[in-house]
Amino acid sequence: MTTLILVRHAKSDWGSPGLDDHDRPLNDRGRRDAPLMADRLVASGVGVDRILASTALRARTTAAAFGAALGLEPQLRDQLYGAGARVLLETAGGSGVGAVLVVAHDPGMTVLAERLSNGAIGEMPTCGVATFTWQTDDWDVATATDPDEWAFDSPRT
Repeated sequence: MTTLILVRHAKSDWGSPGLDDHDRPLNDRGRRDAPLMADRLVASGVGVDRILASTALRARTTAAAFGAALGLEPQLRDQLYGAGARVLLETAGGSGVGAVLVVAHDPGMTVLAERLSNGAIGEMPTCGVATFTWQTDDWDVATATDPDEWAFDSPRT
């Protein structure tokens, strides 16, 4: 089985004028939502072999919360910062594992989640979690076909 879990980074802080986009931290809501959603993912029983995250501070911090809940050390990938849907999927497929969680940014996350859910996921809100599974162990097959199952969770639901 192949599993892709997309996590849009938690809500970030826009309150520091002049702060580089890459260095924006999570705000209070983001710091609350990231561990909440990580715990909900663990409770769902989905297995994760690897966590890949954008190098942006808000994504790294979100990934750390998921890593703490899952007992995994997130691996940072420069190409995930501002990545489009194609790069997100290629990076996951190149992970070398069957179940990968990717923490990154919009609009790429929404575009990919919408595509993989055939439009049912209209938007990936901050700290939204979309899980897609295929009944194959081959990422090439998985990335070329619709998932067999998918689920979506959000701190807003």
